[in-house]
Amino acid sequence: MSRVLIANRGEIALRVLRACREMGISPVVVYSEADRDSLPVRLADAALCIGPAPVRSSYLDVDAILRAAREARADAVHPGYGFLSENPGFAQACEDASLTFIGPPPGAMRLAGDKVEARRLMERRGVPVIPGLLERASDVAAIAAFGRTNGYPIILKAAAGGGGKGMRVVRAEADLEAALRAARSEAKASFGDDGIYAEKFMDNVRHVEVQILADAYGHAVHLGERECSVQRRHQKLVEEAPSVALRPADRERIGEMALEVVRACGYRNAGTIEFLLDAQGRPYFMEVNARIQVEHPVTEMVTGVDLVRAQIEIARGDELGPRQDRLQSRGWAIECRVLAEDSANGFRPSPGRVAALRLPAGPGIRVDTALQPGDEISLHYDALIAKLIAWGPDRMQAIARMRRALDEFLIAGIRTTLPFDRALMADTDFVAGRLDIGFLDRALPRLSAAFREVGPEAEVAAIAAAVRATEEILRPVPQENGVGLSPWVTAGRRAQMETRALRRTQA
Repeated sequence: MSRVLIANRGEIALRVLRACREMGISPVVVYSEADRDSLPVRLADAALCIGPAPVRSSYLDVDAILRAAREARADAVHPGYGFLSENPGFAQACEDASLTFIGPPPGAMRLAGDKVEARRLMERRGVPVIPGLLERASDVAAIAAFGRTNGYPIILKAAAGGGGKGMRVVRAEADLEAALRAARSEAKASFGDDGIYAEKFMDNVRHVEVQILADAYGHAVHLGERECSVQRRHQKLVEEAPSVALRPADRERIGEMALEVVRACGYRNAGTIEFLLDAQGRPYFMEVNARIQVEHPVTEMVTGVDLVRAQIEIARGDELGPRQDRLQSRGWAIECRVLAEDSANGFRPSPGRVAALRLPAGPGIRVDTALQPGDEISLHYDALIAKLIAWGPDRMQAIARMRRALDEFLIAGIRTTLPFDRALMADTDFVAGRLDIGFLDRALPRLSAAFREVGPEAEVAAIAAAVRATEEILRPVPQENGVGLSPWVTAGRRAQMETRALRRTQA
């Protein structure tokens, strides 16, 4: 494997690009017209445009991606997460084009990645499963019959993907038809597949998932669990590892259940087995995410295992390095997803241009982002623009580091969820670990009152800093009539630019 095409965008494209670089593999990226100036495009060995901004015409266009792979002479494709990452047709198309797909083989993906097939298989293997349909829902009548038999609420889910896309909770049959229409539309737009299935919706449960790795030689390991109960509209906002809800015996049990899923599917590469834990701590299989997860960094921080590197190694035929008895979890890691949404106004989308950016740093802090000053945030794509990860020897120290890092983090020009994250890290229930999937619905009223918006003075200072940084990087030595200017003249002109920035902000 010498050249990998990365069929994604944003921070995950950059994450894969960096892993390839460290392994001596040439990274190639594809991009839409909207992403022409993105950081992955600038850093890759080659970058190929695959179409206009809409995802159906670019990042979901299988033919365009395969043409780009041929043109770039790539020998492998990494799908990242989202888009085509759980599409077995895409994985098969890569294999048919003699490209190594860095993910599970198509057959295993059909079993594991298709949520309906996975549920059916787990029931046959005796793994506890939430009541649900064992077929994709072809019409409203089938789901309505399921709802009447099992009682409401129920939840509609996309059969071909996750990430909160294509999900709707239905609390009464009268709401079913509209919810199904919306779920299908969103699933089609996000994954190119409008298949939907239904489950009984469980309140007051925790969402806990187990990271796994499996190679082609029969070796499989689990790397512990992640707590993902802080969710809004079924999309995870904060994840942590380990979970406060599991004792060592519970942890071992759920890890073994995850490995049973791997064996049942003939799974290979990285994946995540998702469970719901009821109030008594009993786990119920929910689904398999047949890809790298958005929240994979928290597992990397506590285990020291580079999951993206492991994906590439397994795909090229290497034997799995870590063995179960040698894997240890150390400390605690928390991830906050930073979204281009206005958390003070109902999490409305906040497109626009990033005027300035200040990233946090220091002990135990990691930031995964492809964001740059001047980037245009588009409505065409998911709102995720950065992931902030904090590690500490224990949960309280991880929270303390996250608080400090959030206070350092500044994004000017657009609204983000940073104020929400700051309020959450100070919330007494969150700090105490009193979490379930309904936590955020209950907590948002009090969190909203605590949101701290970035003040105009801080934004002006950030814009001024961005002006200075941009000048230093882009501007050649100032000259007039072929003679270099005095640094005093340069400083004076810089001050004028900053004053103009201040006036624009105050206007």
